Amino acid sequence: MINAEVIKTGNENSLNLIRRFTKKVQGSGVLTRVRSIRYSTRKLSPYVKQKKTLKVLKRREEVAELIKLGKMSEYTRGGKK
Repeated sequence: MINAEVIKTGNENSLNLIRRFTKKVQGSGVLTRVRSIRYSTRKLSPYVKQKKTLKVLKRREEVAELIKLGKMSEYTRGGKK
């Protein structure tokens, strides 16, 4: 990653310094790179995938059993309507 640095020169006011820093950051492309990876998630490891899948399958079996026993009514995927 590139660091954007500006040094105050002579009698430069703070507003000009901030403006110069902003332009330097935009020119370096740091913001576009950070925004592009902001919401990306990393891949799950095969072990974690397997654990999640087994958990879902176990829950499905439990729900199916409860429906058979009449302790739970069948549900729709869309939620309550």
